[in-house]
Amino acid sequence: MKDFRVWDPLLRVFHWSVVVLFTANALFTDPDEGLHRWIGYAIAALVALRVAWGLVGPRRARFSDFLPRPGAVLAQLSDIATGRRRVHLGHTPLGALMILNLLVTLAAICATGWMMGTDAFWGVEWVEEAHEALVTWAELSVVAHVAAVIWESVRTGVNLPRAMVTGRKSVPEDAMIVE
Repeated sequence: MKDFRVWDPLLRVFHWSVVVLFTANALFTDPDEGLHRWIGYAIAALVALRVAWGLVGPRRARFSDFLPRPGAVLAQLSDIATGRRRVHLGHTPLGALMILNLLVTLAAICATGWMMGTDAFWGVEWVEEAHEALVTWAELSVVAHVAAVIWESVRTGVNLPRAMVTGRKSVPEDAMIVE
């Protein structure tokens, strides 16, 4: 196995903090209580921090490093379909699309959650419905994300959850590496 340092500490703390806070708000807090709102504010701050880090952080954290081109997405789909094992040191093209999806969805959840507490949108049905639909979309996206991480870990031989804990990817010697 070849070992590569890929995920910086801020990126990993962001990831696991969002996991814990989103799970807490989705499963354990009462939406009508202050704790739910404060956790939402914390998630909004984390998303803002991640966007800033995506502009100025280290290489693998930058959006410019992983914004996928259509050809790269098609190449990854081809790899999956044909069983070709290419390991991306940073985010895979499909993984990058999921990250963008989750960041935009979390930002929209936070925005609609904040809107529900303002005088202008208090009790406005479409805002509440949008908030609930976005949460459902985020939950479905998380399930797809976790399934894809498990799938890609098995398919490529790279333990992706461990990499998000340690910051290092251990890549099999015979794997083709994509920068």
